[in-house]
Amino acid sequence: MWKKLCPILIFILIVTVVISFAQEKKAKKMFKIGVTQIVSHPSLDKDAKGFEKALAEAGFKEGVNVTYDRQNAQGDMANAQTIAQKFLDAKVDLIHSIATPTSQAIVKTIKNIPVVFSSVTDPVNAGLVPKTSPPGTKSGTNVTGVSDRWPVFLQFEMYTKFVPKANQWGTIYNAGEANSLVHIKEMRESAKRLGVELIEATVSSSAEVMQAAQSLAGKVKAINITSDNTAVSAFEAIVKVCNEKKIPLFAGDVASVPRGAIVAYGLDYELIGESAGRKAVRILKGENAGDIPWGQAEKFSLHVSEKAAKAQGIVIPPDLLKKADKVIKE
Repeated sequence: MWKKLCPILIFILIVTVVISFAQEKKAKKMFKIGVTQIVSHPSLDKDAKGFEKALAEAGFKEGVNVTYDRQNAQGDMANAQTIAQKFLDAKVDLIHSIATPTSQAIVKTIKNIPVVFSSVTDPVNAGLVPKTSPPGTKSGTNVTGVSDRWPVFLQFEMYTKFVPKANQWGTIYNAGEANSLVHIKEMRESAKRLGVELIEATVSSSAEVMQAAQSLAGKVKAINITSDNTAVSAFEAIVKVCNEKKIPLFAGDVASVPRGAIVAYGLDYELIGESAGRKAVRILKGENAGDIPWGQAEKFSLHVSEKAAKAQGIVIPPDLLKKADKVIKE
């Protein structure tokens, strides 16, 4: 009897040891996550922060079971492509791509590593997900993520209430950014609906932003900066011109209000990062990226700066001030 049971017991023991070893190895696995960002500015930085916060809350902590390879393309698409190749060669376990240009570089190069994008205006037209995959559906590829599509008309409509006599509005954007072109098209349509003129100034780098702002002075009564990474990365240059020339300045991301915009009716980018991070957690726990629906951010808030309004020569209507979710006084 013992001779018959002995081989079975030995087999069970071996299987138990192998399973235990495999589980221990899995538990101790150090995940390598590549993070690529087109430029550094408060909104995108908050996105990155929110992503890592969501992972840490789920038990994926830096230095314990996660390492991050954080890369910044400095606004250069050639750099973005180099970073994508670097992640491919390093065989990272997951990639967090922040903003449209960097996400396009990643998706072009990476086909067999999970990708979670965030702060992307139009993932479908940017080629990140199939045209058959609208928001809230699965991509069926190695990609998922969160779009930061702004409510452009609602924003523009809100801003005109702060300066109702402004009939000429200016904006600054990089025509090389796909996300900017989407928003600019919507801004043009919104301007027509609202009965105001939109005057555009284009740039190709952050170094050209101040000159673009100066070119708008004398032509416009207010400036509205949309989801353009180049303009937002040099936002202080726009603020300087607007303060000097007394031009009311509006933005679509709430992080631009402490930097000098009077108003922003828009998104909290840390929440976008957290949403993307929760998708990454599911991937690290074993789900396929293509089986996790991508989606759009939906929560918007109104931030107002009385300090910026004073610097740019306007008084905020009391009824609009009451609607603000956050007010910066000094």
